[in-house]
Order: sequence, then C-alpha cells, then structure tokens
Amino acid sequence: MSEIRRRRPWLAVLLALLISGLGHAYLRRWARAFGWYVAITATLVFLVPDAAVDKLLAREAPPIADIAPGLLAVLASVVDAYVLAVRNNRRYDRKQRTADRRMDRAGTRSAGTDAVETGDPGVDPTGGADAEPAVRDDERPAMRTGSDDTGGKPPGMAPDTVECPHCGKRTDAELDFCHWCTEPLDATNGSLG
Repeated sequence: MSEIRRRRPWLAVLLALLISGLGHAYLRRWARAFGWYVAITATLVFLVPDAAVDKLLAREAPPIADIAPGLLAVLASVVDAYVLAVRNNRRYDRKQRTADRRMDRAGTRSAGTDAVETGDPGVDPTGGADAEPAVRDDERPAMRTGSDDTGGKPPGMAPDTVECPHCGKRTDAELDFCHWCTEPLDATNGSLG
C-alpha cells in the first residue's frame, strides 16, 4: 500500500467533472477511477439517446429528461471523489496524530530513562501509569566545565555524551551535530569537551 498523503477535495471534484474517473485517479484509487469511467461511459452509451448526445456535441440544449441518467452518473462520481478525498485527509490526520503521540511517548520514555540514569528518584523509566513526569531538559543541571574523569559532564552523565548548546539535550559525543535539533556541535565552545 502506498503512503497516504493529503489531497485537495476541490481538485478531486474538478477533475471528476472534467473527465470521468480522473478525480479518482488523482486520489490514487485506480480501480475506482476505471470503474467510474466505465459506468459513466456505459450510462452515456446505453441510457442517453444518441440524439441528446448529438445535440450536446453541437452545443445545443437537449431535453433534461434525456440527459438525466448521464448527469446523475457524473454527479455520483463527483460526490464519491469528494467523499474519498475527505476520508483520505482524515486518515492522514489520524496517522499524523498517532505518529506524534508515539514520538511524544518515546521522548517521555527516553527522558525518564535519562532521569533514572542520573540518579533522580521517583521516576519510572517505563513510563507506566504510576510514573511521575519525566525531568524536562531545561530542569537538568547545567554542564560543568572542568577537567575531571567525566570530561566536564555532570555526575551520572556518561563521558560519551555531550549537552547541545542549542537545544540543551544530550547527544552522542562522537557526532559533530546534535541528533535532536541537527545543529552543529562546535568543539571550540566547550560542547565537545
């Protein structure tokens, strides 16, 4: 299955009005696009009199009763394209919210784990129902500068991590950028010390 993307319902409607099935093709609903093309073509061939089609091609107004089946088929196709576009966008929004919640939970868990590693009591690293809120990055102790065996890091912080001067989160010391905010870590400002 292909990746879901946001679609413009008004564009699906416009394309469905322009050529039968084109609005559904825009939504990447290939079988439905072909089905609506066949349905509208069959309606025009079998249910709309040839005289009405000839009048339409000559830009004359045929009787409404003669072209009503074709108009109803086109209207149904347009409504279907609109509804599918709206449903697609709702599914996309749900997927985005779910992904955001997963990222938030993963961030909470990793922050909770970091807090336990630094020796903060009362924080459940699993993020369970009884867990207290994780320590926020701005509440963590600032990085010390000095020359001890931890490389100038706060107690409990592994020597292979550094604090990003831009976002304040811990990142791998072997990287030359922060994997949280993607800003470069400059060795001269003491962040790689």
